[in-house]
Amino acid sequence: MKKLLGASALALVFMAAAANAETINILVEGGGEMLQKAVAEKFTAETGIKVNFTIVPYQGVFDKFSAEIASGSSAFDVVTIDVVWNAKFADHVEDLAPLFTDAVRADLPPVLLADAKVGDKLIGMPAWANAEIVFYRKDLFEKAEEKEAFQAKYGYPLAPPKTWQQWRDIAKFFTRDTDGDGKTDFWGADTIGTFSEEWMTHVLQAGSPGVILDKDGQVIIDNEAHKKALEFYIAPHCIDHSVPENVNEIGWGEAQNLFYQGKTAMMKFWAHAYKMTPPDSKVSGKVGVVPMLAGDAGIAAIPGPWYNVVPSTSQHKDTAKKFISFAIANNALGIEAPLGLAATNSAYRSYSGKTGYEHFPPLLETLSAPATQGRPINEKYQEIVDEAVLPAIQQALTCKADIGEVLTEAKETIEDILN
Repeated sequence: MKKLLGASALALVFMAAAANAETINILVEGGGEMLQKAVAEKFTAETGIKVNFTIVPYQGVFDKFSAEIASGSSAFDVVTIDVVWNAKFADHVEDLAPLFTDAVRADLPPVLLADAKVGDKLIGMPAWANAEIVFYRKDLFEKAEEKEAFQAKYGYPLAPPKTWQQWRDIAKFFTRDTDGDGKTDFWGADTIGTFSEEWMTHVLQAGSPGVILDKDGQVIIDNEAHKKALEFYIAPHCIDHSVPENVNEIGWGEAQNLFYQGKTAMMKFWAHAYKMTPPDSKVSGKVGVVPMLAGDAGIAAIPGPWYNVVPSTSQHKDTAKKFISFAIANNALGIEAPLGLAATNSAYRSYSGKTGYEHFPPLLETLSAPATQGRPINEKYQEIVDEAVLPAIQQALTCKADIGEVLTEAKETIEDILN
């Protein structure tokens, strides 16, 4: 009888605790909610603390958080932000340095730790990270007649590209007229003209100490590495003619569609797309992946991490930090979500060798490469890109501009923005 009473009393305690359970509110965009849903459910199961997600479109995260900062209060305890906003929100979030234990630091690719630091504080914990890697058509690369023809023409074996020169050679080789009407209808690759990250990735591969700005905030967009990378970036379009001509109409979505439709042999693309290849696409079951290209400085990429931050006006800071610590410790739970991404080395390695996750080793090698580096942590970064960097790339892609002059002009524009 005593045992029954004890059990009943214990049940009442748990019921009372559940009724009074604390709730933390997280502001996030849709993909981020999916990546963190499993960890939130486990967190609630183990702690009794409820997790409520407020899901908004990508730009809505920035707008809603900015509005809360302006109001001086916050309905949110955690906000999951894109790395490009780290500088903008740094003064309005808690320092999470105590959460970065030696074990956590050792488990993160160095670039994710570097991007978390703004000034002298660690403003956020990585929730997940992505980077561009090289996708290629395995069926074409493994075809005996293609291998023989490539060897005869270029003097080395056909294999997934590792270097800039191999990328150009392979792209030229596969560009062709497949139906005999005199017009090219299959290209070796694509060149993106509506975003700047791919070009900046090549800047790091070329050995620049940073992209656009150096660590001291000085404008370096006209240094030799930027020039060399821009010359390489436009070459497939301007010299080799191994990419579709409408480069200034091609963004990541268009590049992805060209590849899925069987129109290109290779693409440099965000790693998550490997898992999301449509089963009814022309390339389903034929896609291979390798790390991002290497230049003089080796493999490099510009990652796309998102960070969990705690607003300074949160009413549940300690609980929010508890959730963030729990999330990084259970980071692998997000991998089963549609986007299938994580932030820690251990999370990615835990899926090593599993069918369907062949993109993880190339992604992790790219994220962890010594030359891989984030975008400048600067509040005016997006303005710099919109007003100077992207226009420079698009001007260069006309194939009529002097690269040195284009970058000198971009430097002057950026200095005006910063001053």
